[in-house]
Amino acid sequence: MNESAESSRRCQTCGADLPLFPLVCDRCHALVHSEELARISHRAKTLEEERQIQEAREEWQKALPLLPAGATQAEWVRSQIAKLELQLRVAPAEPQKANWARRLGPLGPLLILLSKGKFLLTAIFKLKFLISLVAFVGVYWSLFGARFGISFALLVLLHELGHYVDIRRRGLPAEMPVFLPGLGAYVRWDALGIKRATRAAVSLAGPLAGLLGAIGCYLAWKQTGSGLWAALAQTSAWLNVLNLIPVWILDGGQAALALSRTERWILLGLGLLLWLGLGESIFFLVSAGAVYRLFTKDVPPMPAPKITAYYISVLVGLGVILHFVPSPR
Repeated sequence: MNESAESSRRCQTCGADLPLFPLVCDRCHALVHSEELARISHRAKTLEEERQIQEAREEWQKALPLLPAGATQAEWVRSQIAKLELQLRVAPAEPQKANWARRLGPLGPLLILLSKGKFLLTAIFKLKFLISLVAFVGVYWSLFGARFGISFALLVLLHELGHYVDIRRRGLPAEMPVFLPGLGAYVRWDALGIKRATRAAVSLAGPLAGLLGAIGCYLAWKQTGSGLWAALAQTSAWLNVLNLIPVWILDGGQAALALSRTERWILLGLGLLLWLGLGESIFFLVSAGAVYRLFTKDVPPMPAPKITAYYISVLVGLGVILHFVPSPR
């Protein structure tokens, strides 16, 4: 291996050269291992909620070699480890709680269960997900009928699960989707300290799942000839292209943060080609968004060819669906 390539790499935040095994970028002071630290933090907090104190302490200890010794974050981690060690020393008091709960008879197990914070949080998040999904289905059921309303809600759910699954497979925390009738849905997660390329990939995972849903509807339409499947394929493809416009809080806006200026020019050109070639005006809006991103001050220091290829592939795939499926009448 080339010696210089082995002894240096680039900061994902500012593009500066980094020496071998760095902890912090000298230029922008970003933590090099921010994503791994986020995963460790999530695992440790989960173990704390489950009252697995020893395992949580061991997990926090994994963070210390990834942090500068004098950093504020390292001080906080050391204090957290000290708190957990104190809890381990007073752990024998736990049986008294169990005896107290047993005296309450049938209510004892329920109180113990409710005392677990994770149970309550999980129940609340799941309830929020289910209630918002039912409300979402209800709105579109009343507007377009049961078959389209339920199917459309499932396609939106598939899009959001694309985000959710991609986040969780990276070991990062995320909540189940929340639906906003008439507006859409979102997955809440903590992207603080996460690299641009990772955030972009998470953003594109939703439209990719939406593309797969549109392909499924397209195949069902080819098999059955049902106008319902054609309408669902068209609607899903159109909404996912809309989501790829590189502006504001849309998925395309988050993905464009990882694109260099040249890659934004490529996105602009592709949008124009799809608009002129397919006659779908939604692609003109993609190009308009790309023009806007050429003049923003959020251009990254390094290109992201994999993200660009990902973005283009999903956009072209959705364009193919829009071209071959007849518009609902």
